[in-house]
Amino acid sequence: MAVRFVIIGGGPAGNTAASSAARLGAEVTLVERDIVGGAAHLWDCIPSKAMIATGGALTFINRAQGMGLTHVTAELDFHALKDRIGGIEGRLEHSVRGLLESQGVRLLQGTGRLVDAHTVVVDGADGERHQLEADAVLLATGSRPRVPDWAPVDGDRVLTTRHAYPPPALPEHLVVIGSGVTGVEFVHMFAAFGCEVTLVVSRQQVLPQKDAEVAAALEDNFLERGVHLLKGARAEAIDRRAGGVVVRCDDGRQAAGSHALLAIGAIPNTDGLGLEAAGVEADEGGYIPINQHCVTNVGHIYAAGDLSGKLPLSSVASMQGRKIAEHVMGGHSRAHRHLDYDKAASAIFTEPEIADVGLAEADAFAEGRKIRVTKVPFSASAKALINNDPRGFVKILSDPATGVVLGGSIVGRHAAELISVIALAVTAGLRVTDIVESLLVHPALAEALADAAE
Repeated sequence: MAVRFVIIGGGPAGNTAASSAARLGAEVTLVERDIVGGAAHLWDCIPSKAMIATGGALTFINRAQGMGLTHVTAELDFHALKDRIGGIEGRLEHSVRGLLESQGVRLLQGTGRLVDAHTVVVDGADGERHQLEADAVLLATGSRPRVPDWAPVDGDRVLTTRHAYPPPALPEHLVVIGSGVTGVEFVHMFAAFGCEVTLVVSRQQVLPQKDAEVAAALEDNFLERGVHLLKGARAEAIDRRAGGVVVRCDDGRQAAGSHALLAIGAIPNTDGLGLEAAGVEADEGGYIPINQHCVTNVGHIYAAGDLSGKLPLSSVASMQGRKIAEHVMGGHSRAHRHLDYDKAASAIFTEPEIADVGLAEADAFAEGRKIRVTKVPFSASAKALINNDPRGFVKILSDPATGVVLGGSIVGRHAAELISVIALAVTAGLRVTDIVESLLVHPALAEALADAAE
């Protein structure tokens, strides 16, 4: 008899687990409340990157004169942008849904919850109630934007990230609250669209968890774009006023604008999942602790994606989903590797892009660890000069004794693509000489990786 695998949540973790388990012979049922592909993924991540791509195109056109072109202009068609985003979302959902259906995965639209350790009840969107018996269960319901009590979110003038892909109207002056990854992407996005932007930064640098040199490069770019930075200011209230908003900070400073946007993290969607009925433990923040196999305290119940409290990245969630499917189906071969979250690559789609992987320089110094740090600016790259975009640098961290690559950071054009080379080196335990001795294309931005390794 096939393993009965029930998955609650159809985001990157859920749909990857469903596809992988079905391929391995499981009887899979996937329950999704909103959209197959995941609300956080298709309603947050993908729209934001589509908008950033449009902003990047505008920025590139503005630099065209430096490439020997004249009279090149473009302006934003806001309605066309909305249609473009909707089209991308639709195609991606159709693709995911089509793959799962072709593999025999049963898709149920509705809200699922555990009623005991082996039973899931689904309140269907069609009004029907389904009861599913399961040998294994995956909880992958994702997260939603965090809204503090002092923020009167209305989806009109006071927005969460999910209201802003795109917003009802293009802001004249957007006040962004939160200087983490999501916040700075919004700053870049709307500044590229020609909006006035103010960023409220509770610390003394943007991207407080990132390399200080990387953060400084981004701050310089923001200042060049005319972005207003309120450093060391923590927002504590938002007042609605005629035609706009005022954000009040704990040090007495205020930021007035036409719209305010909250980008201050997310909270896991564990409410109503029936965790207590199944004996599944959650921490004080609502996240579900897991072991190296993504197993909760209940041996046949798994958690993945944002719900697991690990890195909130689609790539991590997808990999968790695949690993879970293998574990559910008894995969314990030598080829099966545990997920190493410290080696996950991440990117910030600002202009210029930022990407990193592995050991961070600040963490190494804080631990007193000896490392070799080498850095090459893109201004020394022929391809960067050809592209008329010499901003940024490549930084590689390695073990001075063995030459093994431990991590790296990239600031510059296509950083999200280029970091893949360093990510592979970190994961596979390659040495800097392995990168140096690779015969790379010339001229190409990737040559800077070899130069930095050398």
